[in-house]
Amino acid sequence: MSSAAEHKITVSLTRTIVLVGLMGAGKTSVGKRLASFLHVPFHDSDQEVEAAADLSVREIFERYGEAEFRSGETRVVQRLLNGPPGVLATGGGAFLSEATRAAIAAQGVSVWINASIDTLWHRVKDKPTRPLLQQPEPREVLERLLEDRRHIYAQADVEVLSESGLSHDVMVRRILEAIRTFDLARPDSPAVLQRDLV
Repeated sequence: MSSAAEHKITVSLTRTIVLVGLMGAGKTSVGKRLASFLHVPFHDSDQEVEAAADLSVREIFERYGEAEFRSGETRVVQRLLNGPPGVLATGGGAFLSEATRAAIAAQGVSVWINASIDTLWHRVKDKPTRPLLQQPEPREVLERLLEDRRHIYAQADVEVLSESGLSHDVMVRRILEAIRTFDLARPDSPAVLQRDLV
């Protein structure tokens, strides 16, 4: 066997991949699979905020309000962006912060996992851990959130469609292909996904 045949291509990450989108888009579950595939750390901003506050997201909302939660969320996202490249799943409202979007643009690559309202509702309707849905007519609330936030999510570097029934592996492939396209469209900038010969 030649020495060339013994080499294989691996993919390394130069910037953190930040998954954004509404609750139920699959950011955490897909993010874990993506991080595992790339052999990089995975972080969930909601879990990091909970650890820092020693309270659940719901408890933070109830005790201190959404504004305080968002403030902590912004600090957590910035701290994680300053660390080694990895995959970061953000809460549904994280990308609404202009400061957070600017930090992600400077140090990461944002990926909007876009899903239909039917798909989102199917995934969140039986989960009592979503504080914004703990009110009458939760589906209408979810629809309004999607409508209000869609134009912000659309500012992400990359958009990937999530549909009911798709496996996590298919979603990982879609994300990697979309980031590869993003890299190719920016030939004068360092690639997010770097191919290495090992």
